Amino acid sequence: MAKAPVLTPRADDFPRWYQDLVTKAELADNGPVRGTMVIRPYGYGLWERMQAEMDARIKATGTQNAYFPLLIPQSYLTREADHVEGFAPELAVVTHGGGKELEEPAVVRPTSEMIINDYFSKWVQSYRDLPLLINQWANVVRWELRPRLFLRTTEFLWQEGHTAHATQEDARAFASHIHRQVYEDFMTNVLAMDVVPGRKTVKERFAGAINTLTLEGMMGDGKALQMATSHELGQNFAKAFNTTYLSKDGTQELVWQTSWGSTTRMIGALVMMHGDDNGLRVPPRLAQTQVVVLAIKGDEPVLAKVRELGDRLRAAGLRVHVDDRTDTPFGRRAVDWELKGVPVRVEVGPRDLENGTAMVARRIPGGKQAIGFDDLVRLVPAALEEDQALLLAQSRERRESRTADVSTFEEAVEAAVAGGWARIPWAVLGAEGEARLAEHAVTVRCLVAEDGSVPSADDAPGNVAVVARAY
Repeated sequence: MAKAPVLTPRADDFPRWYQDLVTKAELADNGPVRGTMVIRPYGYGLWERMQAEMDARIKATGTQNAYFPLLIPQSYLTREADHVEGFAPELAVVTHGGGKELEEPAVVRPTSEMIINDYFSKWVQSYRDLPLLINQWANVVRWELRPRLFLRTTEFLWQEGHTAHATQEDARAFASHIHRQVYEDFMTNVLAMDVVPGRKTVKERFAGAINTLTLEGMMGDGKALQMATSHELGQNFAKAFNTTYLSKDGTQELVWQTSWGSTTRMIGALVMMHGDDNGLRVPPRLAQTQVVVLAIKGDEPVLAKVRELGDRLRAAGLRVHVDDRTDTPFGRRAVDWELKGVPVRVEVGPRDLENGTAMVARRIPGGKQAIGFDDLVRLVPAALEEDQALLLAQSRERRESRTADVSTFEEAVEAAVAGGWARIPWAVLGAEGEARLAEHAVTVRCLVAEDGSVPSADDAPGNVAVVARAY
């Protein structure tokens, strides 16, 4: 009898495969309150690596980290009408504390524009205080009706950046810099994810913003996932909170602002974009463990060699884990590391010791090869870089092969319903066509220029709408 697969095959049931993988790779479990999640150590390790890479890029812009309260007075949310309308259905409100009813209910932050702007209005006095560049790593709560681990949860982790500038041009340039040099650079060069940078339509724009820039990725089933967004807020919040500065000319001026964020949703994207029927495939530059060195048997010479190789690979600058748990069957451990997507396994047993070689298994392209002990330090780093490039190439090939250029509304819907993306001239689709897409559970993911760049305006000539079903 054929052995049952560890995971539901992706082709049979993609959502079930996703849930199987998140659980069996020990990324997360459902929390006790519907829509919440417990991120397990392996999953949280991925988030820590994402944090480290993102944080370095954010700080390189001159932005500093800070922290703002989880609870926000409910009255704050009434100050910017579009913002409160956009978040009202998702709010969690605290009405009691310390055994009695609160004088004013407090909202558990769905985002922090309101409370941060209250403090910006206190901190900004003159042009010398600008630009003010703040980021925080935090959790937020948005009451989710259809939860799915990492993709849509009531509570999730993220970073949210908030900035204030003297001019609209400065704010626009900063939002664009975050979009391309922070987010796109990270996703392309670390996550090995092919993403499409674009501009959200008015309908899909962040509540309270005058422009939203997005990065959209195609998952393994052809659906789109919004990966990160960067918003120009204009002066909407500055007006609501009277955030002004004394200009060099001695006049009081409103600041121009941005906000931008990325979340633990990126872990879900990692699963759905790179995973296969055997589990995760973690990009080497992201992986908390790039190489696992496994002892096949518990013989002391084998254990000694495994630990020696681990030390040598670490000294070469690799992130290495030595698995010498020989009381657990080797096959079970190998499958576990494959599920977790560790890029390279170096396997050593008594026979390998005699031959002076280790069996090296590469998770991303697949396959095994015997490599001499003395060659590992030279060959493994090169293999990791090859595998990083392969993942990016595969994700790009998937998007390009499953994206159709179309000229009619009907063709756009057909392509999206069939499990791909469509590119259609915005002049053909327009806001009316965008509204009709909802009848087919299809949305405009973003607008791009004809050459693939980010449009300068919603109605710029030649804008193309990228249309898809999405998570």
